Formats: sequence, structure tokens, C-alpha cells
Amino acid sequence: MSLLPWLRGNEAPPRPASRSPAEMVLETLMVELAGQMREAERQQRERSHAVRKVCTRVDYSWLASAPRPAYDLSPGERLQLEDVCAKIHPAYCGPAILRFRQLVAEQEPEVQEVSRLFRSVLQEVLERMEEEEEAQRLTRQWSLRAPRGSLATFRSRARITPFASDIHTISEDVERDTPPLRAWSLPEFRALKED
Repeated sequence: MSLLPWLRGNEAPPRPASRSPAEMVLETLMVELAGQMREAERQQRERSHAVRKVCTRVDYSWLASAPRPAYDLSPGERLQLEDVCAKIHPAYCGPAILRFRQLVAEQEPEVQEVSRLFRSVLQEVLERMEEEEEAQRLTRQWSLRAPRGSLATFRSRARITPFASDIHTISEDVERDTPPLRAWSLPEFRALKED
């Protein structure tokens, strides 16, 4: 008997190979889909047992062994879902799972409908990602196009007179000579007349 296995116990356990974030998102989303499909199948089985129990009034479920999963994704459908999952950014993985769980809880779908529901959630997330990327791109373009000295050029072209008014009063000459007694809520902007 060798003591070698006992001596190896002091070594650090081997680290799992590091995976890319896209692989982890893919695996997480597919595990969530499989779990929701198992749960939907279990609920469907319970509903059918309840109906059978009501009809026969006898429960023989204790005799039956746990049935094998009756529904599984086709390889083509699994590959399509994995392809869509690979496009999901890691920051959107959690919200996608939460939205998927919310829809499953609200709709209580049959097992066959779970993958369709999952696909619709992934499409929603991809659309949201594209919208946010478009907004960021437009913001970047706007910030690059806006000249840095735009406020200075605006000042040189416009004259701001906060107390000017086009309303003529009877005592206009008195008002011109005395400073205004109250502050106006908005200044008046007027463009300078070029000669």
C-alpha cells in the first residue's frame, strides 16, 4: 500500500480551465432553459396525476417510479438557441434569466412551449442590446461632432438681455433710467444685427 495518495492531499486542487464570458453566458442560459423545462414537465405531470386521481379516486403514484423526461430539444433547435445565447452580452444574462422566469411563472407553459418562450426572451434582450448600442453610438457621434467652443461662438452671435421687454408702458422713459426692481424668470435672447 502506497502513501503517495495521502501525500498528494496537501497539493492545491487543480483549477478548472478558464472560460470566456461568452461561454459562461451560454452555459448559464442553457442550464436555466433545461431547469425550466424540467420544472414545466414536473408541473404537467402533477396536473395529469391530479386529473387521474379525480377520475379514479385511487392514487397509485407511490408504485410508479420517476418517469424519464418525455420532451427534449431537437439538436437543430438546441444549436439555434445556443447561437442566440452566444450573442448575449454577460451584463444582460441576469436580466434575461429574470425575465424568462417571470414569463414562465405568469404563463405556466407546457413543456413544448418553454423553448419558444425562451427564444422570445432572448430576442427581446438582443433588441434591447441593439437599441442601447445605437443610442451609445449616436451619443458618441454627437459628442464628436459638437464643436468644443460652441458656447463661445453662441455668445459672440447672441446678446442676452434678461430685463429687456418689447412691451411698452406709459412710463417707459422712467423705466429706462432706473434699474429694474424685480428679476425675470427667463432671460431674453436676441441675435445681434450685423451692419
